[in-house]
Amino acid sequence: MKIVIVLILLVIVASLASALFHLVKDREKTAKTARALTWRIGLSLGLFFFLLIAFGRGWIQPHSFSGPIQQSASKESTPKP
Repeated sequence: MKIVIVLILLVIVASLASALFHLVKDREKTAKTARALTWRIGLSLGLFFFLLIAFGRGWIQPHSFSGPIQQSASKESTPKP
């Protein structure tokens, strides 16, 4: 799953680089820059919705660098005054 996400991110960056190249080097009034940016936006939206669906179906799980998420204490373990 992570490989697919990283590959899509690389394609998004390549599309952005292509748009920059066409913007700087292409002196003609072509739509190559707009087409590359349109692909980038479409891929970004697709990746966003894919991540939402993957999280909703349990294919991916969020994590933190500081350790597992601490759950609140249950009623039995809380001291009573």
